[in-house]
Amino acid sequence: MDLKIKGKNALVTGSTKGIGRAIAEQLAAEGCNLGICARNAEDVDKAMTELSAHGVKVVGSAVDISDAQALGDWVESCAEQLGGVDTLVANVSAGGGEVNEETWRNTFEVDLMGTVRSVNAARPHLEKSSCGSIVIISSTAAIEAFMGAGPYAALKAALLNYSGNLSQDLAGAGIRVNAVSPGPILVEGGAWDNIRDAMPEIYTNTVAAIPIGRMGTAAEVASQVALLASPLSGNTTGTNIVIDGGFTKGLQF
Repeated sequence: MDLKIKGKNALVTGSTKGIGRAIAEQLAAEGCNLGICARNAEDVDKAMTELSAHGVKVVGSAVDISDAQALGDWVESCAEQLGGVDTLVANVSAGGGEVNEETWRNTFEVDLMGTVRSVNAARPHLEKSSCGSIVIISSTAAIEAFMGAGPYAALKAALLNYSGNLSQDLAGAGIRVNAVSPGPILVEGGAWDNIRDAMPEIYTNTVAAIPIGRMGTAAEVASQVALLASPLSGNTTGTNIVIDGGFTKGLQF
């Protein structure tokens, strides 16, 4: 299927590893030019070289998402080098960690404010696009009790509220806003890969609770993001797409 994003420009935060990298790969494979970022400059340079093999233009730099100025500069630099922005994928996350005030503050700055600031910086460019789209990566931890009362789940839930309301605010400007909430996703070197090695019982019990019988892949998440970014999804906005193999038990109507 031709997603009709060849020659379009997408910015993807946290795009050198895991789900973010898979999203960047999928978009590049569809012919979409990319602006990427991550904390590590060496990882960014390596990813830029590898993604460019798809025959698209890839620009990027090392960015601390919690640094508002650096994040805004990255968006402006990418927009200038690519000649505009058609899609923003707000993917970066601080992840889990020990539940204390420092973790709460960091998760707030990265997951929530990093997304808000990315949107604010990209909005003027998205408004100029004929197919402006924002995809926000949340988590099924936002919609169902899982792993306790911590900042990761709480801030991912905040992203869903923000995304839904933002879709109403930006519809008149021709910008669609959707969220994607992955369940347990097995990525080499990622959280569930580490849990499988360090806490096999938790891993096994989690897989047993997934009706489809396995964890998802980053590529499966990336395919949904690419479709939402596509003009083929031109009438889809304000949605939250759950990708979890039936792991969460709430029924969607």
